[in-house]
Amino acid sequence: MKLSRRKLLALSSATAGASLLSPIAAWSKNAPASGKRLPITIAGYRLDRVEALYDGSVRVEGCDAKFVTDSIGAMNTHLFSGPQQREVSEVGLHPYMLAYVNDGFHKYSLIPVFPIRVFRHKSIFVRADGDVKKPEDLRGRKVATPGFSSTSLTWIRGIIQHEYGVRPDEIKWVVSAKDSSAAVTGKLSKQEDMRPERLSVSIGAEGKDESDLLLDGDVDAIFHAAEPKAYVQGDERVVRLFPDFRKVERDYYARAGIFPIMHAVAIRNDIVEQHPWLPRAVFDAYVEAKQQMYTHMDKMGWATNSIPWFAKELEDTKALMGENFWPYGIKPNRKALEALFQYSYEQGLAKRKLKVSDLFLPESLEFIESA
Repeated sequence: MKLSRRKLLALSSATAGASLLSPIAAWSKNAPASGKRLPITIAGYRLDRVEALYDGSVRVEGCDAKFVTDSIGAMNTHLFSGPQQREVSEVGLHPYMLAYVNDGFHKYSLIPVFPIRVFRHKSIFVRADGDVKKPEDLRGRKVATPGFSSTSLTWIRGIIQHEYGVRPDEIKWVVSAKDSSAAVTGKLSKQEDMRPERLSVSIGAEGKDESDLLLDGDVDAIFHAAEPKAYVQGDERVVRLFPDFRKVERDYYARAGIFPIMHAVAIRNDIVEQHPWLPRAVFDAYVEAKQQMYTHMDKMGWATNSIPWFAKELEDTKALMGENFWPYGIKPNRKALEALFQYSYEQGLAKRKLKVSDLFLPESLEFIESA
């Protein structure tokens, strides 16, 4: 039985759906009986909030799950143009958006689990001796980026536009020939390096990474998902545009209520059609694993984390963002999702402005974390 996301949504809203969904209805909420566990592969980074899934202390109900650690570039490629063998995978949120809306990619759908999210004011670097001192100074300047349409870069451009009034078309973009960051490996997918025709986008000098471009005076700033080599190596000529980015980002969250999302979790649609209980089981497992992280943070985080002021940082985070400061589900994340949808469309990346219901499995729209 082949059910599109639209058809699944229609069926899930039917009041007397049992006859329509048979024989699937019998499986809609419950995993298989004991002894009939579904073998699945889950790919992702080994993060503290998913560690319990990897070490086996949390299991996906009804499944024998094999966990594969991989980089985001490789995971994106596996889903969009690779073998598509993994039933569940972490995926870059914006590349997935572009694959869906621009390329008609419908092999996987999302559930509202967000393994990686990062505040992005920290991600802008300038020359210490340059005259870019505030975001507004970026207007009319050259800005280097490794790639162009990754989730992180789309967020940074959106924040600069909506927080500081500098539109992407007021900046001259230079895509570096190389990425100096050791944190970013592998070839970019086309969804991570799409370049809108209506913006000024050129290619940097051959052989130069984004650090070289800034140090050689070819550009005035860098937008970077991680940190450029020169900054990591302690070159005093390269500094952050926002030196006290922690304060700026906390103020941004207090005002905007947005914790930017980088990655989501995707499930292959054919496996969902065969086993409609699986998305909920996967969601619940990620929630339980995250709860174990919270418990560990509260009890032993001060000892196992090497940051000397870990306890104070945890207390400050909870005071600002609440006990569940890394929420899953649509409701607490709708504002962040819709902001990224808007930014992508405004920047000429997505062909149309997306909606939450486009990307997420219908049943997952109502998933909430258990108390």
